[in-house]
Amino acid sequence: MNEKILKTSNGMAMMILFLALYLAAIPVVIAGAVISNSGFSAVGIVVMVLGIIYLSFGWIFFLGLKIIKPQEALVLTLFGKYIGTLRGEGFYYVNPFVSAINPAARTSLRQSGDVEDKSSGSRTLNANGSASLEVPSKKISLKVMTLNNNRQKINDCLGNPIEISIAVIWHIVDTAKAVFTVDNYKEFLSLQCDAALRNIVRTYPYDVAQNIDTTGDGAPDEGSLRGSSEIVAQRIRDEIQTKVANAGLEILEARITYLAYAPEIAAVMLQRQQASAIVDARKMIVDGAVGMVEMALDKLSENKIVELDDERKAAMVSNLLVVLCGNKDAQPVVNSGSLY
Repeated sequence: MNEKILKTSNGMAMMILFLALYLAAIPVVIAGAVISNSGFSAVGIVVMVLGIIYLSFGWIFFLGLKIIKPQEALVLTLFGKYIGTLRGEGFYYVNPFVSAINPAARTSLRQSGDVEDKSSGSRTLNANGSASLEVPSKKISLKVMTLNNNRQKINDCLGNPIEISIAVIWHIVDTAKAVFTVDNYKEFLSLQCDAALRNIVRTYPYDVAQNIDTTGDGAPDEGSLRGSSEIVAQRIRDEIQTKVANAGLEILEARITYLAYAPEIAAVMLQRQQASAIVDARKMIVDGAVGMVEMALDKLSENKIVELDDERKAAMVSNLLVVLCGNKDAQPVVNSGSLY
């Protein structure tokens, strides 16, 4: 079912007409009573009854007056049949017997545009602090909204449990599909976000790992949740879009808002990262120390400052490496005697 824009009458003109008829019904009743007393009882009674009927039931016509604010829509049905959608700000008049449909009016998903959901409506506080009950609006928001999905625990491709949550920016593009294709488009979107998040996260490691194919091309790559967040977010967005397109929703963007190891392995992974950092730092220190020792030996030999045999060179290399690679400052021992 596709959206159909409803063409309606001008609400202001119809309201003025109904008010005028209401005001005219009062003298009609009076005139009918006068006519019935003047000898034309049948005509007078008919006129008076018509006036009374309109005064009693004329308010029904006012139910067809609808006000639509910018970026709002109203999906209308008449005796169960979809007749169209009111879009665009303005004051409209429609059939007073139509019903507005919004199955997600009472649904709150921790997102912008939602009202606080209660069992029978939303509660607001008055000036005196007392709570009042409000009926949720049947209007559908066409604004761009952000869904902050709940934090989930998912195993990455290496089996490590991680906690991750996303923020999805979305809006409605087809109100008829959103209302009639799925039972509740907000809950449907939330469930599809959960499913897409699990499908994508399971193909990535938390950090860069060897021999892992995250793109599906059969070749190992360096993709990871921590290092490829933009690519992961785009894949999540595309995955969600394919699932919710039939519900008239468009996903504009998806972003990872929280990413961490699960608490049960967080301490172990921290130790692993610290050990990896220490190894990398030691490797850099050793590489630099070897280069400095090599440069020192070359300078001594080039400038002919001192002639060292292989045994003395080995001792010098050992001493320099101890000094350069040690964790603490070296305490030098000055040899004041002969070199040999």
